[in-house]
Amino acid sequence: MSIKLIGRKRKMIQAFDEKGNMVVCTIVEAMPNFIVQVKKKDTDGYDAIQIGAGVKKKPNKPMKGHFDKVKLTALEQLIESKVDSVDEYAAGQEFKADYFEKGEYVDVIGKSKGKGFQGLMKLYGFAGMNATHGCSRSHRLGGSTGWITGPGRCFPGGKRASRMGGDNMTVQNLLVIDVDVEKNLLLIKGAIPGMRNSLIYISRSKKKIKALIKSKK
Repeated sequence: MSIKLIGRKRKMIQAFDEKGNMVVCTIVEAMPNFIVQVKKKDTDGYDAIQIGAGVKKKPNKPMKGHFDKVKLTALEQLIESKVDSVDEYAAGQEFKADYFEKGEYVDVIGKSKGKGFQGLMKLYGFAGMNATHGCSRSHRLGGSTGWITGPGRCFPGGKRASRMGGDNMTVQNLLVIDVDVEKNLLLIKGAIPGMRNSLIYISRSKKKIKALIKSKK
């Protein structure tokens, strides 16, 4: 199982491969990640590691005490990753961009851009009403959604105008084009959900790992 690292989406650029084809890429800053806590099956019931990144300016006393145990400054973001074995990990251990290698595939989790309250045409791609005479102020409405006397109500779960975006999304099997160890940057092929400078979580591709295990068997 691969651990998740915390990073930030910086911006999108164009790169060129060996054949000269243009490739759309996203620059991701892999923030310095530190292991804050190692959870073991004997004491916590499962094997996992807690990773943190980013400096928290005003930590409260319980949080400060949590980080003082491992002699780290208080970190703003925390995430937990389950692992098969915790023997190779230790509290205070640091991870950077070199955790990933050029040419491998990663999964990225991010929060999509919030679009606010939107109508059915933008949200679900409805065609809308006829833009002709007789269609009075109903061009972008969804049409009739009610029922007759029986049952006399609308069933829940139907498509309605509602809030759009701002959801956690996962994009799988993105190729790592390049790794800049000095600047702690990753160049990832394709688009990543979220706004510029938004928080993201990066891990090795689950599907690629499973395929590799099957091939070895």
